Amino acid sequence: MILTKQYRCVHSSSCQCTKGHLSEDVIFLVFRQLNWNPKLIAALSCVCKWFDDLAKRVLWKEFCKTRAPKMMLDLQSCGSHSVDGNWRALGKLLIYCSGCSGGGLFNSIQIPGHFVYRTRFSRTSGKSFLLPHCRTDVLYVSDPCEHLDQGDDGDVGFFRGVFKSFMVSKVRRMLIDRGAQLHPTAVCPYCKAKMWNMLQANMVPLTASCKLGAYEDSIEYYVCLNGHMLGICTLLPLSDSEEASESQ
Repeated sequence: MILTKQYRCVHSSSCQCTKGHLSEDVIFLVFRQLNWNPKLIAALSCVCKWFDDLAKRVLWKEFCKTRAPKMMLDLQSCGSHSVDGNWRALGKLLIYCSGCSGGGLFNSIQIPGHFVYRTRFSRTSGKSFLLPHCRTDVLYVSDPCEHLDQGDDGDVGFFRGVFKSFMVSKVRRMLIDRGAQLHPTAVCPYCKAKMWNMLQANMVPLTASCKLGAYEDSIEYYVCLNGHMLGICTLLPLSDSEEASESQ
């Protein structure tokens, strides 16, 4: 006897899905027509645990593959069908600048997080954030999200990124070998994992400031246990950053 799969939510007594669910195939087709709209995916995830599971397994994955196809192909080229953390975390990283709040990772400044329409992530730029003997690792890093005229803090830039196969990376091995401490309270804004401070581990190369167009002593960034990177810097005035780039 072949049993027909039932799409009925049994996860929560408060669930509003009292008449059952559409099939995954139908929802897939609807969201493909909507071009994997991230706001609608997020809204669907809030309906119940069944929709949340579907979004994490399928919809966020398709969103990531559509938004950054070459990057996703590279991140999965090791043969894995998933990514470190989960697809929802990676989708959020692609479109959300986390900012910082008082008492968080970057205590000196408070800037609210916000969604960004589109951000360029570069594997080549990622090399500038790695020490020379770690540059066989693959790290995708975004262009800095600029928050200008922040009073005494000047022009602030936030950048974010993700490692490929972070669990077997040289950066992770070095952090462990150096006994780097995880932040006692703050967690990754994308996947909620604990985070290492790369500045405290003395693993921020000088090339990072050149790539960002930032002051050398202003760069700080963290890497979480799933390989998501989050950082802050003080940007040089445009004329100064152009001169710095020309001198390289």
